[in-house]
Amino acid sequence: MSNIEYQFTEDFAKSMDTKDPLGSFRAEFLFPKVDGKEAIYFCGNSLGLQPKSTKNYIEKELGNWANLAVDGHFHGEDAWYHIRKKSKPALAAILGAHEHEVVAMNNLSSNLHFLMVSFYQPTKTKFKIITEAGAFPSDMYMLETQVKFHGLNPAEAIIEIGPRKGEHTIRTEDFVKAIEENKDHLALVMMAGLQYYTGQVFDMEAITAAGHNAGANVGFDLAHAAGNVPMKLHDWGVDFATWCSYKYMNSGPGNISGIFVHERHAESPELPRFAGWWGHDEGERFKMEKGFIPMYGADGWQLANSNVLALAAHQASLDIFMRAGMNKLREKSELLTGYLEFLIREISGSSGVLEIITPKEPKERGCQLSLLIHKGGKEVFDEFYKNGIVGDWRHPNVIRLAPTPLYNSFLDVYRFARILEQSLKKFA
Repeated sequence: MSNIEYQFTEDFAKSMDTKDPLGSFRAEFLFPKVDGKEAIYFCGNSLGLQPKSTKNYIEKELGNWANLAVDGHFHGEDAWYHIRKKSKPALAAILGAHEHEVVAMNNLSSNLHFLMVSFYQPTKTKFKIITEAGAFPSDMYMLETQVKFHGLNPAEAIIEIGPRKGEHTIRTEDFVKAIEENKDHLALVMMAGLQYYTGQVFDMEAITAAGHNAGANVGFDLAHAAGNVPMKLHDWGVDFATWCSYKYMNSGPGNISGIFVHERHAESPELPRFAGWWGHDEGERFKMEKGFIPMYGADGWQLANSNVLALAAHQASLDIFMRAGMNKLREKSELLTGYLEFLIREISGSSGVLEIITPKEPKERGCQLSLLIHKGGKEVFDEFYKNGIVGDWRHPNVIRLAPTPLYNSFLDVYRFARILEQSLKKFA
């Protein structure tokens, strides 16, 4: 199927949907409406759609709360004291990790700060951080304030690697070169796994190896990678990572995050961290004694007790992921995004209205295509929305479109293309 010849016809799109082994999952999600009609929803990179099952998962825990109250912590199905464990198999499969290396907790920005306590330990000689230029604001603010917390100057400590002149994405060799050139002063590489603006997937394996060769820790913000592209965090040797669950993992607005900590750090209880009682040895937790003893693995970074309702909504989507499988999702994603790219190039041609700035090579992107708008600006985006397309506008002139394999169809992509065709006539 990877060598398929795309066609700009409705029949072709329908035939692809008929053959799609994941096509039935679309019916498991709720779609918003624009002007009373079901939207063509290409905004899963900002907020994933709600699974129809989410309501039942939450209501089940509301029932446990109503009927068991405090006893729900230790009694009933999925007792809350251990409820975090239920999400581990799916998270491990999605992230390419062992179950003891992952845990759902907090939110992404909080987790970044807590992980930095452990993995950014600057010295007089090794204090610099390498990241990508144009990182998401939370990452920029987090790095800036962490550096200041240690009494350092962000302008001196943070090295941002950007695209070469005339290019939109960042070359792996430029990261590796910067790491090598700064190895004597480098403490950490902390960056996105998938760049939110361009949609570029970074070579996390190569960057991790380069960072470790320089004696630095390496961590990733996987907000746009988790649930989008397959990963092998354990095999790649990544030190730490965090993500959000409300984009491709469809867990609800602002819902729970999660962390990955490589198992080699599980044997380092002396590693600095900001501790909380839910990260303490659960066999000793209720003795309420002084002296923090971290649980093995990522669980040892927990602070507060589990957010049960958040985990319930999270589990509704994770159970769907387990049935679909990341490999099958990735296979469909490459076809679906490839079809979107084919149609956009067929239609836009030499119009000069827009340019795809996401890498063309499938392994270097997820399901998002970022369109740089050269003519019309936000009016192009507004025209899309008037016609029922829900995408994402990013200042100053980019439209992000994310055909998500769990619930988007080839017919969605075809219908978008017809709208694009008519829209471009207004701006060409």
